[in-house]
Amino acid sequence: MLRVSAGTATVLGLNRNKTAALPTTAYFMQGEHCLMNCAFCAQARSSRSREGLLSRVVWPQYAEEEILPRLFRAGREGLVRRACIQVVRTKDYKSETRRLVSTIQSVAGLPLCLSINLSTLEEVLEVAGWGVDVIGLPLDAATPGLYRSIKGGSWERSLALLEKGARLLPGRVGTHLIIGLGESEEEAVQLLAHLVQSGVQVGLFAFTPIKGTPLGDRPQPAPDSYRRIQVAHYLLRERLVGADRFSFRGGRLVDFGLPFAELQKLLASGEAFRTTGCPDCNRPYYNERPGGVIYNYPRPLTRDEAERELSLLFHSLSE
Repeated sequence: MLRVSAGTATVLGLNRNKTAALPTTAYFMQGEHCLMNCAFCAQARSSRSREGLLSRVVWPQYAEEEILPRLFRAGREGLVRRACIQVVRTKDYKSETRRLVSTIQSVAGLPLCLSINLSTLEEVLEVAGWGVDVIGLPLDAATPGLYRSIKGGSWERSLALLEKGARLLPGRVGTHLIIGLGESEEEAVQLLAHLVQSGVQVGLFAFTPIKGTPLGDRPQPAPDSYRRIQVAHYLLRERLVGADRFSFRGGRLVDFGLPFAELQKLLASGEAFRTTGCPDCNRPYYNERPGGVIYNYPRPLTRDEAERELSLLFHSLSE
């Protein structure tokens, strides 16, 4: 049995759910009931969340023999462009993940990404040898103190592993950064600048409170704050401006170092507000509830949406 995100199950024809945006990557969850104890995670060791959750997404179970032929057809028809395995750290997580990677590669032939907890550079190189396209080593927290209190362990060691992996495997190492855990905008942007400079792909997430976790009562980040960080990330990864041009006041980002008209032109398409991470990853409704604030747009923005987000951004900068 294998857990599949609800949206992926819809794309594969395993359910009849209706959704405004379908995933362009097929998402799977390998294992459950993690040995780790991240305070935000529904799969954490001490979590009391209902079974089958990861962030706010439901991951129903299906038999692999039912999933794999459908995944092959979805890939052939262009409905999905890659597969992504979210690996929960269990006793035999590496051997089970390697088996699943091999199975998906042999049946579907899609580019494949992993989000996986690894401790050493040797492990990273071992997983790269499986033919994985992108290896995601989730950092999640923007500062050492937040990492220790929310995830446990050494932020410095995890960051060093990302840097070494990206150096040896250009374009094949990524991470997740969750905004809203208690960091300042300046701390988040400084880390983003360092990760981009180091060649690490970054998937930006908005903190999402999950009932049954220690952080279940914490609010999501303010939309205007998240937009400022998104724009900083976009400008950095597109090499449109250096981090030394940004200005902060009391930890808040107040200036991107570009004239208003130039910034408006660069951001007019709304691309800065879309989901980031691996190629073809759009994670619909991973941080959002239908009808609520869209933190990461899973598709191109309409003109009205782009104008609305730019208005929010520029209004926040003028305050």
